[in-house]
Amino acid sequence: MARKKTTKKTSAAKKTSAKAKKAPSSGKRKKASAKKTSASLGRPKIAGTAELDLEFKGDFGARQIFQFLDVQTFKELEEFSPQEITDRVITPLVQAVERIRKQLAMANRHLAGDQKFARSFQEALAEVTGATRK
Repeated sequence: MARKKTTKKTSAAKKTSAKAKKAPSSGKRKKASAKKTSASLGRPKIAGTAELDLEFKGDFGARQIFQFLDVQTFKELEEFSPQEITDRVITPLVQAVERIRKQLAMANRHLAGDQKFARSFQEALAEVTGATRK
């Protein structure tokens, strides 16, 4: 029988190989990468291409928002943040109320509890036009 030839490593070589094995340990890397990614909600129950109107057919208010945002699918809707949707929906309403307040003030009228705004708007309007208040 032939003898197998064995090689003996020196103690320095053993230390180097032990360090090399420890360096690329994947235990810490997996934990670090897990912290960076957000927790998954699991597999979606509704396809991204599904139509919003079919899922929200009983919710008229939600359907109006989808129409206002001009979105038809879940994928399109998911591009908006909740705050962005709120801002986009509320901004035209706030602007419309401001126009109403100004129109009423020009007609010497005001909304409930809004007399202070009407007076200040009339004064500002008088300064701009150079007219005196009647």
